[in-house]
Formats: sequence, structure tokens, C-alpha cells
Amino acid sequence: MKLHPWSQGFEWRDHTGPLRLLTEAQRSQFDQDGYVVLADMLSPDQLDAVVEEIDAFEAAEEERLLGHGGRQVISEAGAITFTTHLVARSEGLRKLASSEPFTSLCHDLVGPDVRLYWDQAVYKKPEKPRRFPWHQDNGYTFVEPEAYLTCWVALTDATEDNGCPQVVPGLHRGGTLRHRYVDPLGFECFDGHLDAVVAPVGAGGMVAFSSLTPHLTGPNLTDSVRKAYILQYAPDGAQALRGQPPAEPIDRVPCRDPHRQFLVLQSGKPLS
Repeated sequence: MKLHPWSQGFEWRDHTGPLRLLTEAQRSQFDQDGYVVLADMLSPDQLDAVVEEIDAFEAAEEERLLGHGGRQVISEAGAITFTTHLVARSEGLRKLASSEPFTSLCHDLVGPDVRLYWDQAVYKKPEKPRRFPWHQDNGYTFVEPEAYLTCWVALTDATEDNGCPQVVPGLHRGGTLRHRYVDPLGFECFDGHLDAVVAPVGAGGMVAFSSLTPHLTGPNLTDSVRKAYILQYAPDGAQALRGQPPAEPIDRVPCRDPHRQFLVLQSGKPLS
């Protein structure tokens, strides 16, 4: 493992509170291990509404892929689909992203001024079982500050058999690792780790982890679709760096697209 050239000098900062959602034990686990599993974050009614809404968008994405030969980059019909920027197309999902429990979790783990950075539904299909490789979220697009928050929300029960998250505790504290592209799977920072742990979570719960936590999801070996909705939150003022490492970045793009990177907390107060 080698550090990303732009990650030199990174220092992890533990969160100090006061806490609105997490217990002190959960906060400590997040800082030390880089993740925490949180059960029952969505009510059954919320979960049903979210799944119904996202299912329609994902079905359209599956059809779009089929019209383009079945695959585009790492998204493939019948295998794994990534349906992005749903908050820009759904008022209900936009409200969800800027409401509890996400705003309190952002307060506890991101800061007083927070924007949604990214959202996407990831449906892992049983027709073509495929793992998603070991990676850090900051290994896809290098964002500063490097540490932001990923909320991996289970829309169906996520188990080891159908591709729940697996993480490597502790490595987030060292910064962004160098990644390489593995076709057709995506970017990878290593191909295995002895300290990996499985993080199953029931429908309506979430795995909250740092953008620096190496993680993967295994193949779906069941006969049902494994569904997840991923919401990522970054400090207000975060920038996406552009360029070709190891050369210095050639551009810094503010993460503040008004349609999908809106404020959810300002001075610690929710803006929904």
C-alpha cells in the first residue's frame, strides 16, 4: 500500500462532541475503526417510500444500460447498477437527505456546516455475481478535506451472502491510498487484507464510514436484488481536485452544485 501523492501530511482528527445521535461508544468506534453500524435509521414507512421511489429510477437506469450495450464504465445491467444524483430528480429523496437522522449524524461526524456531496442507489443483481473491489471513496475523486462521511443505507437486508459492506478498521487514519483501475470492477487500493471485517446491516439501518475507510461489497450469491442508497456528506467549502498524479492538481472545483450539493447544516442547524 502506498499513499496517494496528494495525501502527504494528512492527520486524522478525532471527533469531540457534543453528540446528537451517536453514543460515546459509537463515536469512539468510528474514530478508531473508521465505521459504525447503526440499526433502524429509517422507519418501516420511510423505508417503503424510499424503496418505491428509487426502484422506479433504477428500472429506468437498467433500461438505459441495455440500450447502450448493457454496460457503461462500472455499471452493468443484470450485475450492478449505480443510479446517481437522485436528489436532483426527487423532492422526497432531497428531503430525506436533509432530514433526521442524517443531519444529526453530520453534526456528530462532519461539522457545523455540511453539504451533501454525492448520492446514488447501488443495486447488486443476482444474475451476474460480482464483487466491488477494495477502495476508499476518496480514491475515486480526490476531495479536500479528505475525510468526509458516507452513509450506506440498506434498503434490503444486507448480508455477507448478498454483498454487504466489508471494511478494514483503522486504515482511515492514514489518509488516501493510491488506487489503480481494475476493469470492469472499478478502482482498487489493494486486493485483500487480513484485518477485514464483515458489516452486515438490516433493512432501514446503515453502515456509516469515513471516505478514507477501505471497503468492498462481495458478490450477491442469493436470488434477490441487494439494494442500497448511499448518501455522502462533506464540510462546506470542500473541493474536488482535478489532475493526473503525481503532478500537482491543475484545478480545484468547489463541491456546491445547487441542485445536488446543497447545505444540510449551517452553524449546526438543519436547513430542511
